[in-house]
Amino acid sequence: MKRILAFSLLLGLFACAQKTETVTWAPLQDHILSRWAADVDPLNPLPEYPRPQLVRTDWQSLNGLWDYSIGPKEGEQPAAEGKILVPFPLESALSGVGRHITDNDALWYSTTFTVPRKWKKNQVWLNFQGVDWSTEVWLNGQKVGSHTGGYTAFAFNITPYLKKGRQELVVKVLDGTDNDEQPRGKQVSKPKGIWYTAVSGIWQSVWLEPTPTQTHLTNYYAVADAGAASFAIAPVVEQPQDGDVVDIRLLSEGKEVARASVPAGQSARLTPENPRQWSPEDPFLYDIEFTVQRDGKPIDKVQGYGALREVKEVTDEAGHKRLGLNGKPYFQFGPLDQGWWPDGLYTAPTDEALRYDIEQTKAFGYNMIRKHIKVEPARWYYWCDRLGILVWQDMPCITDSRPGRWEQHTWATPDDDARLTESAKKTYYKEWAEIINQQQVFPCIVVWVPFNEAWAQFDTYKVVDFTKKTDPTRLVNSASGGNSYPECGDIFDSHNYPDPHMKFTSEGKQIDVLGEYGGIGWPVEGHLWQPGGNWGYVKFQSGEEVLEQYREYAQQLKATIADGVSAAVYTQTTDVEVEVNGLMTYDREVTKMPAAELYKINREVIEAL
Repeated sequence: MKRILAFSLLLGLFACAQKTETVTWAPLQDHILSRWAADVDPLNPLPEYPRPQLVRTDWQSLNGLWDYSIGPKEGEQPAAEGKILVPFPLESALSGVGRHITDNDALWYSTTFTVPRKWKKNQVWLNFQGVDWSTEVWLNGQKVGSHTGGYTAFAFNITPYLKKGRQELVVKVLDGTDNDEQPRGKQVSKPKGIWYTAVSGIWQSVWLEPTPTQTHLTNYYAVADAGAASFAIAPVVEQPQDGDVVDIRLLSEGKEVARASVPAGQSARLTPENPRQWSPEDPFLYDIEFTVQRDGKPIDKVQGYGALREVKEVTDEAGHKRLGLNGKPYFQFGPLDQGWWPDGLYTAPTDEALRYDIEQTKAFGYNMIRKHIKVEPARWYYWCDRLGILVWQDMPCITDSRPGRWEQHTWATPDDDARLTESAKKTYYKEWAEIINQQQVFPCIVVWVPFNEAWAQFDTYKVVDFTKKTDPTRLVNSASGGNSYPECGDIFDSHNYPDPHMKFTSEGKQIDVLGEYGGIGWPVEGHLWQPGGNWGYVKFQSGEEVLEQYREYAQQLKATIADGVSAAVYTQTTDVEVEVNGLMTYDREVTKMPAAELYKINREVIEAL
């Protein structure tokens, strides 16, 4: 289990206040790794600020080597079995552990830390960016709180639980994975085909930050009206008192261009001078400064950002309903992006690696990514905002089972719904609401996708209505390639493999899109998760063959645009485990087609509209 990489033995010093011990850590060697694995520092992994959409200047990372143990679900915390590198999931190579847990197991973490002396008069918050799935937290022997849901951040005010000196933190995680009760996306206990290795435990950064009082800003919504070239900005303040005011400054390249002050809990309309709209071609972002004031004194200050971009349905000259960006028809074309890594599974080894896939997607000429039944760390969306790429955000499915009938070529009926338990449905609504509320701060997200291919698809009209009420500013794709209901949501979405052909459309009632096609497979020797058993929708043996087939599909796709198809999603960004349908290999070392040729082909498709 604790195998050492031949090419790289990474040694770290894990420093404690009273003593310093030498700890050996290395990623496991079961499978291929990405080149960024060698850049992981066990003393300070993923050191970047974890929440770039809401930045405070003072914070402290708790990422690093923690103690871990695995015991019975209902039992007490066992003695430590070894070290795990947080925030890489238990099953991953980069965790240094590579073990699996079942529905009957509990995964325990423990570590110690000190709070900076300068925070003495502040409230101290313990932040978890992502833990899969059920979490309980103790500090210095006292229970701090709990959380369920693998895809959203949560925080606890730990000020009442602090003591002098070192603080003792314990975290217990339960993860049933494919128990048909919790959202888990592509994770399964027994991976095969399009279903991948399960991910359990802490998989995003853990960190501390101070605020002067319990009153602090927790989120904000910057809704753009591109036509009016203004923002409606609504700061979300936790525990405000009467008389608290939020000062909002809008800045363009460091220069203030608008300002307003509003009582906590209210929104403001800000109109910048010389407004500049955001698009993939010009991803311009405005900086936003928030200062919460009480009796004229600042009690919290954060940095955020926003974009003047608007997504609505528009109609083109031929009468087709289209996806609109800033009031104009805009063909959206991009890859299905699973967001998996050979070394970190759900967690990219470094921020550079996280950014790389987005940069490559842009270099390939695409303008959109469909984030496939996974929610990424906040920094991924930040890079989409900064680099300029549209995002369709899927809800991670609860189960991979489909109802008795999955039919893409006719309308569905309520009898075609999946049979979920009432508790699973309740969990779905809870987590989908939390995901939307957390992620809607990112301008790159333009479409919500509640269901994929009828996997656990239920109460579709109700779920679409719920999604629209939770966020009325974006379009809703009710079920990408799933059972379709007449005029349910803004978008009608069909899947077809391997060629880009829509065999059934909304006949002009909705925006028609091709939510998945392609899957041109090429197993590149030396870059495979395992030597045999790899698969693709169609398989070739060279980059030349892949390029020829891709070009042929692009020509077919262009022909559908004139008939009203408004977007397309190609499968997929990278190979994942035994699935070799990627534009790149799983380790990102080989791009299967020349990037320049791919860019040219893709821009011709986009510009066909």
